[in-house]
Amino acid sequence: MSHPVLRVENLVKEYGEGDATVRALRGVTLDVEKGDYVAIMGASGSGKSTLMNILGCLDVPSAGRYLIDGVDVGDLGEHQLAVLRNRKIGFVFQSFNLIPRMSALANVELPLTYGGVGSAARRERALAALEQVGLSDRVHHDPNQLSGGQQQRVAVARALVTAPAMLLADEPTGNLDTSSTRDVLDIFDRLSVSGRTIVIITHEDDVAAHAKRVIRLVDGRIIEDRRQSPVDGPPPRTSEADRPQATVVGRPPTTSEADRPLAPVDGSPPRTSEAVL
Repeated sequence: MSHPVLRVENLVKEYGEGDATVRALRGVTLDVEKGDYVAIMGASGSGKSTLMNILGCLDVPSAGRYLIDGVDVGDLGEHQLAVLRNRKIGFVFQSFNLIPRMSALANVELPLTYGGVGSAARRERALAALEQVGLSDRVHHDPNQLSGGQQQRVAVARALVTAPAMLLADEPTGNLDTSSTRDVLDIFDRLSVSGRTIVIITHEDDVAAHAKRVIRLVDGRIIEDRRQSPVDGPPPRTSEADRPQATVVGRPPTTSEADRPLAPVDGSPPRTSEAVL
């Protein structure tokens, strides 16, 4: 049976108690279909960061349900959540979150290491991912030898290398200049054309203009859900993405890959903080 890649049902998130209670999310419900490219927007305090943390399995809701690729997150223990993050979600953060003393290649290999992939396969997949983002000539450079835009492209390669069900990007261009922003958004556009499911958290209209669908939050509620392009069509701004591309590394997982059991897994369980790298 087909199911959305992402489904949230009446999500509520509260902080504090009694008169000091803050309701960051107030009954958010939405589905994201396979292949969609969604921008979630909102000003500071709108709830978008809280929603991002729940979608990334970094936090839990006070009420409601969250399913990713058909798996009900509320039914999972800590180890299973760590495995789910590693297999189902590719994270791209505003601050890159690269390990400073590790090369670009080693940074991209990290999620595969935690997933128990052998060294030869790790290297092959990481090299292919870095080539896809245009960094095949920077594989042995440490992060401090790369520009901000190049570091973010390494982070995108790291997110892709596990073939996740969804890319989840939190303000991915927030620390980039105009040229680097364009380069990163071109990569997202190409990934969308290839069928990748992408969710971007952003406050920038120029970034949201690339998405097929824009969701806007105010005070923890969805006040706008606007489609800009069909789920099975190209994103609105694809002048570069429309050109023929090499096969995208980190292809959308096959049914057998997506339905792999979350537990048990071989080897030691990844630590929660490691699994999100």
